[in-house]
Amino acid sequence: MNATKLRGLLTAGLLVVGLAACSSGSDTGAGGDTAKADGYTIGVANFTLSGPYFSGMDKAIAAQAAKKGNVTVISTDANGDAAKLASNVEDLLSKNVDGVIISGGPLESAPAVLNSLKQAGKPVVLVDRKFQTGEYTSWIGPDNEAIGKQNGEFLAQALPDGGKVAIIKGGPADNSIGLARTEGVKSVLSTTSGITLVEAPDFGNWGSDGGLSVMESLLASHPDLAAVFCENDAMCLGAQRAIADAGKEKQIIVAGVDGQNEALKAIMDGTNYVVTGLNDADVIGSKGLDRAVEILGGAQVEKDTVVPSPRITKENAGQYFDPNGDF
Repeated sequence: MNATKLRGLLTAGLLVVGLAACSSGSDTGAGGDTAKADGYTIGVANFTLSGPYFSGMDKAIAAQAAKKGNVTVISTDANGDAAKLASNVEDLLSKNVDGVIISGGPLESAPAVLNSLKQAGKPVVLVDRKFQTGEYTSWIGPDNEAIGKQNGEFLAQALPDGGKVAIIKGGPADNSIGLARTEGVKSVLSTTSGITLVEAPDFGNWGSDGGLSVMESLLASHPDLAAVFCENDAMCLGAQRAIADAGKEKQIIVAGVDGQNEALKAIMDGTNYVVTGLNDADVIGSKGLDRAVEILGGAQVEKDTVVPSPRITKENAGQYFDPNGDF
């Protein structure tokens, strides 16, 4: 994990307070990070590993476990199938894991999964995605609406004469993470004089190929665009390719979310990719693993931890770029 990324987040001041559940049969040490004699086994239930963000988070969890030396990780991939996610959790329980980390991706809820873990008495740490229903032990993730707002504020300043701003959404229509990011942007730009918003009718499906396809359609129907906001960096990287293919790099600026290394490099290089908001998979994944170990060690942890998401532009992108990072 990029030390500068983590240092920047620690500066923002994450507090570890509040309520948590702890697993039985573990030894509590100072800070709650003392493992039982034979260590811990933590299951990781991924709804999907198809995107760079989610695969990066999975790798970060494994890397952080390896640093501890007494933690074994068993990772699963449901390939975007909620029933498979439930089955994977049952399989993890059959292996007698001490706790489970869930990376829900675009899944809004997983009642069967959470019920199984509750009945088994296993602590549950949610990373990035907070489910809309169900009980969990702790959640670590970003304030998505705040990220959208800060992107909107940047675009408003970057377009003093106004202009047409396109929005590319990841989907599906009820995805609360994407909705929060877009609503944040719209809350600023919809009240900014001279700005016109254009929401793409099709979803980019959170990937670069989807972003490329949606951007091509937008360019055909709105050749006078001044900027595009995407709900994640992967789609924006595809949109940037479409803009370049159309020869409109000097006309259209790009704004994304996540802090993916390829996006940070584009920002550092002074391209038309001008801003993103940090939602770092390396940081959230490693902190998710730490949180699970803290809970198992008996520490009192807060229920919900909002990870700071600084705005990244050319001026500070070098602080967060890690060519060797997993995301």
